[in-house]
Amino acid sequence: MKRLLPAVSGLVAALFLAGCTTNAAVNSAAPTAQAPAASATPLPATTANGAAPTDGSTKAALPAADLSSQRVQFAPIVGATVQSVGPLAKELSARAQQRSLKLVPANDPSTTLLMKGYFSALTDSSQTTVIYVWDVLDPAGNRLHRIEGQQKAPSGTGQGFAAVTDDTMRSIADQTIDQLVAWLSARKA
Repeated sequence: MKRLLPAVSGLVAALFLAGCTTNAAVNSAAPTAQAPAASATPLPATTANGAAPTDGSTKAALPAADLSSQRVQFAPIVGATVQSVGPLAKELSARAQQRSLKLVPANDPSTTLLMKGYFSALTDSSQTTVIYVWDVLDPAGNRLHRIEGQQKAPSGTGQGFAAVTDDTMRSIADQTIDQLVAWLSARKA
């Protein structure tokens, strides 16, 4: 456990710093071939969800609007494997539909929000924890909000994303959509 704390602290600090540059262009195109754990994995246009508790910070004002008027696009995920993104993407799509959020494909001109996700899986002994951050951006690339959290995978064999179950990724997806809807609803009030 002592080895996990410095690793988690360093990763969280790096993820926060990565989100500080809001003027960076967001690449919604499919990534070039790289190692799966380090590649950006695109979510299908029919997916939307996955995160945990938010820090409540906002960078810019989002106009109040009905949830059904939001057009959410998911950029390729950084850090997760292709195998782990499949269940996440499917559950994001299902949960978004349940919550009346419309998901749109990459480069859709009607996009009102862009979700940019950063994932990491850390294993200590037999316990793997997925740490994730979603930056909620406006179409110009300005960060409006951040959703972040961590989810423990059931104890098992394997390291990193090899130890992460589909249910773990689905849980992250549900938490993400629920946190996004809660934030949008609070902005609406």
